[in-house]
Amino acid sequence: MPPAGRARALTMPETQYFSHDLHLSESRTTFPAKLAYWTIGDASNPAVLLPTCYGGTLENTLPSLYGGEGAVISPNRYYIIVCGLLGGSESSSPSNTAAPFDGPNFPHTTYEDNIRLQHALCQHLGVRRLHAYIGFSMGGQQAYHVAALFPDFAQRVVVLAGSARTSWHNWSFLEGPKAALVNSVDWHDGRYTQPVRRGTRAFARVYSTWALSQAWFRQRCWEQLGFADLPAYLEAWWSGMGDAHDLLCLLWTWQHGDITAYHPEDDGDLAKALARIEARVLVMPSRTDMYFPPEDSEEEVRHLRKAELRVIESVWGHLAGGGNGTDEDTRFIQEQVGRWLET
Repeated sequence: MPPAGRARALTMPETQYFSHDLHLSESRTTFPAKLAYWTIGDASNPAVLLPTCYGGTLENTLPSLYGGEGAVISPNRYYIIVCGLLGGSESSSPSNTAAPFDGPNFPHTTYEDNIRLQHALCQHLGVRRLHAYIGFSMGGQQAYHVAALFPDFAQRVVVLAGSARTSWHNWSFLEGPKAALVNSVDWHDGRYTQPVRRGTRAFARVYSTWALSQAWFRQRCWEQLGFADLPAYLEAWWSGMGDAHDLLCLLWTWQHGDITAYHPEDDGDLAKALARIEARVLVMPSRTDMYFPPEDSEEEVRHLRKAELRVIESVWGHLAGGGNGTDEDTRFIQEQVGRWLET
């Protein structure tokens, strides 16, 4: 899978781990969670938190925003915290957790669980309020959740190709790669002892077309990346996506994303949930995103009290939001995020 952004000029910091007994929102049990994270810059500066996305790592999470040419989150001005999702292979995940929570025994984790764990880390680090919370894809969904769950915690949030609630269309798309994985010959009903290479390869190939757009294929954009043909591109970028149980753990979290869960008295009314948000919200969908289309973002912004919509005009589909579109796409994101940080 492509990384979430390509710029990198800073030396990678050491990965640290925060341990916390987390009360899980789905099972209502206590889980000994471990959160993988980076910190960059001086802790006395305003804090900006960047969460990982589906298939993302600490290393490839939005580096174009804080490293390299055009970076707008300077470590000289901001205290940058990068956090790994539960199930993302760096924080507690099926692939790295000991019994009795290993592999298929790993509990379901929600966006609420992730946000509560990140909030606990921030308290541990002495960060009482975030200047901004910025996320792409599942990271963008986490941005909505932090604003809904802790209304006074993040002054600003930036949603890059994400949504406040996973749509039924999005949920259904995820059922495709999931089915390819769990029906593979090496899945063994989840009791595998060797990497599920055929299953994760099938998962990635089903996923790949949805990540881009019809226009991307018409314009043969793989050639911009130096590939002679489409099969070469797919082989290089979409031949596997990590541990099978980790993929399904994250997928479950994604499919169950819904900020209305925090106010059951609203009976699933998304407009009411959005209207409760106090943070200033910058919503940046990609024009050709097939997961989180701009029409959904437009509807969300209608109900947010302090929000702006800025559409990334790109043929690079969902990937444009994470810095994997054109240089022009990335500069547009940098300009808008930089402006938002100053408002």
